[in-house]
Formats: sequence, C-alpha cells, structure tokens
Amino acid sequence: MKVATFNINGIKARSEALSVWLDEAQPDVALLQEIKSVDQAFPKETFEDRGYNVATHGQKSFNGVAILSKLPIENFSTGLAGDDTDDQARWIEATVVGKQAVHICGLYLPNGNPAPGPKYAYKLKWMERLYERAKELIASEIPALMAGDYNIIPQKEDAASPTNWTKDALFLPKSREAFRKIMGLGFTDAFRVYQSAPGHYSFWDYQAGAWNRNDGIRIDHILMTPSCADLMLECHIDKHMRDRDRPSDHVPIWVRLDN
Repeated sequence: MKVATFNINGIKARSEALSVWLDEAQPDVALLQEIKSVDQAFPKETFEDRGYNVATHGQKSFNGVAILSKLPIENFSTGLAGDDTDDQARWIEATVVGKQAVHICGLYLPNGNPAPGPKYAYKLKWMERLYERAKELIASEIPALMAGDYNIIPQKEDAASPTNWTKDALFLPKSREAFRKIMGLGFTDAFRVYQSAPGHYSFWDYQAGAWNRNDGIRIDHILMTPSCADLMLECHIDKHMRDRDRPSDHVPIWVRLDN
C-alpha cells in the first residue's frame, strides 16, 4: 500500500498537475492539503475516473483537506476534537483496508505567523489537540499514521538556511517542542528512517528563487504509530514535482507499507 501526502496549494490551479502525478506515482491513498475549495466545487469526477474514492473537508478559498483512496474509505470523519468553535478545515481521517486495516489521518497544521500573536496561540493550541488525538492513535490496536503539512521544521538539518527561520513560527522553540512531545508518544518520522542526512526538503517558497537555490525546508511529514512503522518498506520525497509547470510550493512525500 502506497500512501502519499501532498499540499497542492489550490485544487483549481493544480488539478492537472495533481492528475499527472497520480497517473505517474499511482498512490493507493493520497492525503491532500490546501485544496482551497468547498466540498461541492471539488472536481471529484476527475479522480473517481482514475479509480479513487474521494472524501473532502473543504473551505472556501482557504485550508481544506481531502482523501483520495483506491481502497474503500471507512470510518470517515473530519475536524480535530477539542474545540467546538474551530471551523477551519484542517483535519480528516478514515480507515482503509489492504491486507489489514490502517487508520490514516490527513492534517494541515496552522502556520502560526506572525509570532507572537493570536495566530501563533492558535497553532500551539491546535498542537495540544493533535497531541490528544495522537495519544488515542497510539493506544489503538490498528496501525495508524498522521500525514500532511505540519508547518514545523523539526531540526536545523531540515532547513537549508536555518538562521533565516529562527523567528518564524515554523521553527520557534515552542513549536518544535510541541512536535517533539507528539513524537515522544512513540511515533516514527517515516522519512528519517530512510534518510538521516540534511539537504532533503518538501517546500520551496515561490519567492527569491528558493527552488533554483535549493533553499528549502522539510515541513511535510508522515508520523507512524509503532504497529504502522513495522509495516514500512520505503519512504521518499518526489522532489521533481517542484520543477514541473505551475507547481505547488510543496512536493509529495510517500511511504510504502507491506499491506
């Protein structure tokens, strides 16, 4: 089972590029972020014609997450528990069954800038809620993963120019501490199992020639519970997607499970 995550930065602008990537990469499950579309406007038929079941949690012009799955989508739900007033579309989860069931969670964690400020406070509070859901996933007997745009640079090795990010919400000590707290529950950072060296990124800003200078950061992550990590065969970043026509500023990252 090949499970991918991809912040597409707008389905309207990226529908064709996403379709080409799906045809090439053939993920069994794709978790999408920043679809920037209400559910009714998401082009489900484009992906259903490719054999995918489609589930969305949309929002007009901002945020929005989705699941594309060649396997039936079961136990589908949206919204991260812990704040009934939060109407931002950032969390989606479901169970898919290959050889065995795997629970997949797609997330678009708040950016948090400018920090300090209300947006950063929201980011940290959201991560507290994520921690509580992560604890439940660890306690579950079903293999599970949480994948998406975390808007967190975990370590200085995950940025080409770490000194440029010291005052950014993606790299502030409290952000990284909250991420480590979740990891400390027993999660595995899938990509770091297969590649421990610096220089591997999933995001390059559109500004200042970041892509041409390889001035990137690694902020898209796949975190796996121990029982899910036991199924892992490989994990890669599809860096070449950033060099395509009308690319997203993020690229896909994917994991293959023995499932």
